[in-house]
Amino acid sequence: MDEILTYAQAAPAETVSYATADGLLSNVWLLVAIPLVSAAVLLLLGRRADRWGHWLGVAAVGAAFLLGLASFLGLRGLENKSVQLSLWDFMVVGGLHVDFGLLFDPLAGVFVLLITGVGFLIHLYAVEYMAVDAGRRRFFAYFNLFIAAMLLLVLGNNYVMLYFGWEGVGLASYLLINFWYTRPAAATAGKKAFLMNRVGDAGLAIAIFIMFATLGTTQYDEVFNGVGALTGGTVLVLGLLLLLGAAGKSGQFPLQAWLPDAMEGPTPVSALIHAATMVTAGVYLIARSNIIFSANSTLQLVVVSVGALTLLLGAIIGCAKDDIKRVLAWSTVSQIGYMFLGVGLGGAAYALAIVHLLAHGFFKANMFLGAGSVMHAMKDQVDIRRFGGLSKYMKITWLTFGAGWVAIIGMFPFSGYFSKEPIIAAAFQREDWTAWLFGGAAVLGAALTAFYMTRLFVLTFHGPKRWTTDIEHPHESPPLMTVPLILLGIGSLGAGWLLATSVPDWLTATGGLAATETHHEAVLPHWAIVVLSLGVTVLGAVLGWFLFRNGTATAPQPAGVLVTAARKNLYTDAVNEAVFEKPGIFLTRALVYLDNRGIDGLVNGLAAGIGGGSGRLRRLQTGFVRSYATSILTGALLVMAAFLAVQAGWLA
Repeated sequence: MDEILTYAQAAPAETVSYATADGLLSNVWLLVAIPLVSAAVLLLLGRRADRWGHWLGVAAVGAAFLLGLASFLGLRGLENKSVQLSLWDFMVVGGLHVDFGLLFDPLAGVFVLLITGVGFLIHLYAVEYMAVDAGRRRFFAYFNLFIAAMLLLVLGNNYVMLYFGWEGVGLASYLLINFWYTRPAAATAGKKAFLMNRVGDAGLAIAIFIMFATLGTTQYDEVFNGVGALTGGTVLVLGLLLLLGAAGKSGQFPLQAWLPDAMEGPTPVSALIHAATMVTAGVYLIARSNIIFSANSTLQLVVVSVGALTLLLGAIIGCAKDDIKRVLAWSTVSQIGYMFLGVGLGGAAYALAIVHLLAHGFFKANMFLGAGSVMHAMKDQVDIRRFGGLSKYMKITWLTFGAGWVAIIGMFPFSGYFSKEPIIAAAFQREDWTAWLFGGAAVLGAALTAFYMTRLFVLTFHGPKRWTTDIEHPHESPPLMTVPLILLGIGSLGAGWLLATSVPDWLTATGGLAATETHHEAVLPHWAIVVLSLGVTVLGAVLGWFLFRNGTATAPQPAGVLVTAARKNLYTDAVNEAVFEKPGIFLTRALVYLDNRGIDGLVNGLAAGIGGGSGRLRRLQTGFVRSYATSILTGALLVMAAFLAVQAGWLA
């Protein structure tokens, strides 16, 4: 494992450039076009595609995977392992030139394989999972749209193209989380996700404006080559705005509240969001912008702090949740925190964070789909306190979920160990006391992860039956659901080692990473870090198994202060309501009052005054000649009287 830590960030002064695509690689635009066209067909044909539309959706993602794999292999013969494809000029206004172009390099390539490969298995699973849903065709249209948007996000060759994909992902996630919109909880969750992501999206948009204002471009290579000319303050502000966007999309503090609530959508949606698409977008943004973040140590410290805080927050809350999907959701919040910790550490950890992201895609998709299989057998129940003993009835689901369990807790020699342990080791390599702070946070997070994931696994599949009376004979899911589980289970067990021994070398081919020596010595020997992380993992798993091997109470029990706080999401929702929601509601109501009584009152009052005056003046217009003659005579007499008064000197 030591050799993985021998990669450090290349100097920002190095010139970044990309070759022009030709041959097979000139068709990378089809990666976005295929699922996008499929989504359009499914939406435009409507009910006429109900009988076969789901298979079109599966085939589109499968075709994108095969093309992505061929393109990925095609990079191997290139000297700098990257190609750029310019399709057309998207915007040319004065000095602003935005190219509608794509970039296919090692970083984009691994994301393409994750999105389409894991996405294909989730699509295949969803065929059976959504079989009885009347909106299955519409579901697969949104699913394909989600894949297309995420592919555009990772393939764009500039920040504007990334932003297009970014917003497309936000739209598709809203449509999918809110898919069962007749359910109030689903409708609320969709709105919550949409609105909280708008906060992060605003940060990303402002960052793009700053790029153009200071560098005159949004192209990746031109931005990265110009970072050295920016002041430290500009780099800091630019990076913080990018971090805000990343935190919103990846469910990191302080914008993490939407992600667990997104479980209200169908389970395949949860798997796709958490494993292969939306929450990985923030990690991709920071990794793609690594030259910007590496140019400012304060900026890196902020990213590391967000990651460390979020991984602990997610792990603590996950210990107290009883909904099988929400436990997994909070585990995603925590695991993405590890990835933020990695990209914030810089140097070797940029590549290590991507390794963990890819490995996480396998075991998190596996566990979410496994949760869907359990729900399928238990009549959509999600309370793990009402499960137990399912290992006897759902052998495939039990074994594959178990593979995900040993992977996510980082047990040697399974996937999570090879992807997460190097990040923990890198945290202990910081140059000052923060090595103990962030390294300790990573180790504590590993212990908590082992505890609450063991609790989830044991309460679901082991111990006595605690089923409700309407559950008689749980059964294993059909092959269309179990085959993806088996494949993802295999990936959960072995992908970590394969990725850890190949991806760092692959990513250093381009993208601002170069093979050099590490910057600092770790405060602990590497063997001690390994022993420590494995020791706390075993301790957490044993404790979780011992406490819950005989089941648990089926109703909430009185608990201490920490457990109560964890059940209430450590009061983060209450803080958001107090700090943002309630003042926002008050401000909105005040503005509405000002608009109604002030602006509208002024306009309406002026209109009423003119209308009232007109009504009174209208009474003088009687239509009788004698009235007009009298008025004329009266006016003439008044004029003559005034003239005589002036002549007599009375009005001198």
